[in-house]
Amino acid sequence: VPAKTYDTGAYHEPGAIGILFKIVHAFLYLVQPNSFPEGKQINYFCLKYRFVVDVFTLLENVVLTLQAIYYEIGFIVSAALGLLFILLLPLVGLCFCMCRCCDNCGGEMHQRQKKNADCQRSCFATFLFVASLIIRQVVGVLCAYAANQHLTNQVRGAKKLVNSNFKDLKIFLNDTPAQIDYLVSQYNTTKDKALSDLNSCFLTKAFFKKFHILAAIRETKEALENVSVSVEVLQEGTERLHANLTDVKMHLSNTLSDSACNAAQAASTCNIIRNSLSQLNINANFSGLPGVNSQLAKVNDVLKIDLSSLVQKVSFNDTPDLVVNQTRNILSDIKSVLESIGSNITTFTKMLPVQKIVADLMVYLTQSEAYVQDYFPLVEQYDFYRWLGCLILCCMVVLILVFYYLGLLCGTCGYDKHASPTTRGCISNTGGNFLMAGVGFSFLFSWVLMIVVVLTFVTGGNVEKLVCEPFEDKNLFKILDTPYLLNQHWKNYLAGIIFKNPNVNLTFEKVYSDCKENKGIYTSLHLEHLFNINELLNISMYAEDVALRIEHIQINLSKIILLDEIGKENLLNFSSSGIDGIDFSAYLTEINKSVTKVDLLSFANDLEARADQLPKGALENALKGHANNIRMIHNQQVVPLEQAMSTLNQSIRLLKRTSSELMVKVKNVISAVNAAQNLINNNASQVIVQETKEYMDTIIGYFEQYIEWVKESIAMEVAACKPIANVIDTAVDIFLCSYIADSVNTFWFGLGGSSMFLIPAIIFAVKLSKYYRRMDTEDVYDDFENIPMKTTENGNNGYHKEHLYGIHNPVFT
Repeated sequence: VPAKTYDTGAYHEPGAIGILFKIVHAFLYLVQPNSFPEGKQINYFCLKYRFVVDVFTLLENVVLTLQAIYYEIGFIVSAALGLLFILLLPLVGLCFCMCRCCDNCGGEMHQRQKKNADCQRSCFATFLFVASLIIRQVVGVLCAYAANQHLTNQVRGAKKLVNSNFKDLKIFLNDTPAQIDYLVSQYNTTKDKALSDLNSCFLTKAFFKKFHILAAIRETKEALENVSVSVEVLQEGTERLHANLTDVKMHLSNTLSDSACNAAQAASTCNIIRNSLSQLNINANFSGLPGVNSQLAKVNDVLKIDLSSLVQKVSFNDTPDLVVNQTRNILSDIKSVLESIGSNITTFTKMLPVQKIVADLMVYLTQSEAYVQDYFPLVEQYDFYRWLGCLILCCMVVLILVFYYLGLLCGTCGYDKHASPTTRGCISNTGGNFLMAGVGFSFLFSWVLMIVVVLTFVTGGNVEKLVCEPFEDKNLFKILDTPYLLNQHWKNYLAGIIFKNPNVNLTFEKVYSDCKENKGIYTSLHLEHLFNINELLNISMYAEDVALRIEHIQINLSKIILLDEIGKENLLNFSSSGIDGIDFSAYLTEINKSVTKVDLLSFANDLEARADQLPKGALENALKGHANNIRMIHNQQVVPLEQAMSTLNQSIRLLKRTSSELMVKVKNVISAVNAAQNLINNNASQVIVQETKEYMDTIIGYFEQYIEWVKESIAMEVAACKPIANVIDTAVDIFLCSYIADSVNTFWFGLGGSSMFLIPAIIFAVKLSKYYRRMDTEDVYDDFENIPMKTTENGNNGYHKEHLYGIHNPVFT
């Protein structure tokens, strides 16, 4: 069945970002390692809550709730931690700010001097840099930005995939009626072949298929004539060839007797040529072969009575008319069966509401395509808003990172280890301020980031675990196929929708799998429950009716005589024509010989080569002239003789085959004719009935084979539903899972990682800022006792403000 090629390839390769998708899938497995619930469990859970008051107890519902919580425990715990983060971090930030305003929590502009201050500063700077690096690269902004950009790119390219699916669906709908028309059109080819065979005279062939002996007689006659002519040609030709070769030897001898051959340079060459002259002679002798004229004469006598005309007159002129006239009704019945089969097929195709269904679906498909085309720009617009919002979220993290990096850069570059905390430079102080600004923005933005993370985590993670993974291993279809799940009164929901009979075993999983394998819609949807092609295309009832009529055939062929006594006598005369007395071995012995003892062409070439060895002169030219003469003899006489020998060889071998058991073969033919004559006289009706039945079986076999092909094509090839599976794969596997779910999950994974690493970054930034910012006070030490002094007038308990007293207090180094 001709089928179109579909353009849609329902497969998505994410590229390099696929590594991030796999990492996120592994993380989700850690969060939710539980296996997907079975359909019975989901059905039971839904029923519990549907009839909680009337049927089930509260305790049972508590158990079901606990089972659902156990399944979602990973998401619940993770979401709870996220909510704690959202609630506590702003509160901690508020308390931290109030604490610092009270000169606590590192808010006082005073730094105690310690011997390991440089080590602590380096450690805090390193930890902050590592935390910022992880936020920015490993699981942070780059990961979230890549996922955000990937989703936007896929949405922009989704239009091409959507159009490809619509195109395939239109091809699917338009091609289905053409495929059905093709099946119907092939019936005419089968019917024409059957009618052609029916109009041929098959009964005559049944009676007279044994009369091949007539052709054998004619072949024997032709072979005998060929033998006779070939022998005459060979005898005459060999005599003429012998005379010419004798003449050539004589002239060569005269040439070699020339005085030039006595010279020292030519003597040896002339002797070699002289010694080879004995080879110029004929090899085969056909003059002694016996003739075949007597055998040919007897065969001609047999053929004077034309057996072929006799048989043609009796059988081919009389028998068909008699049989056809007496079986005219049977032939009409067979033709009516053929027409009935064609009418059934045409009726069956008209019963299928294909055109109406295709027209309705095409209207719906066109409207859906127009709807998608109209709203796709709106989708792109909203996706731009989404992309912009996600970009702003990424920029929040980037802003925090910028402050941290600027703080590290300015603090590291502007730090002077010889400067006291109160005399630190402007660059170092700016670095500390940048770090504290990063801390402030971390408290401001982190809860907003975590809200987005929790929402996308709960949504995207559950879509991956409850839709995408079950769809990949087909567990999702098993859930949809759970009895009484989608409809409490229907065992099979899809069968209830299509056939209004929920007891039909039609499942979502089976339909999807069959369409995935590109099977026909008839098989995939089990449409035999709507119209059974086995019943509509059953021809056995017609064959049985014709068979009953064939059994009552009565035919009288007693007036037919297949072969009279004259014909039998001629066949016997042919068997005693004496063909078997021919001496085939004598013929074959001479035929297997070569015409001459030596190949004349080789002899001529050798003679010319030896002439070239002689001195230039008359002797050389004479020998070359003889060589050309020998070549002429070969071409004009030897070649025709070889052709005549080939013809003689074929004819002799044919006669030899014909002569073997000739009498037995003729007697077998006569016996077969007698048996056929007896059959015609006594059992003609039975024979014709049997032959008619066999022929009828052959004709019915044509159509049974055709109908089986129609059934197989409708089941497997007509309306192959691969585009439907492609639409499902495109909508769920590609759009929902590959485009949206993977991108969203990767986005919250990166953004959530960044948010979590903001906590250690805050701690290290607060600690490190003390080492970069300019302090208002510092520790003062006695130069003699090396202990802190108490400045009671300031009430600072040993603290000293340098700008009041102008006393320099060097930092421990």
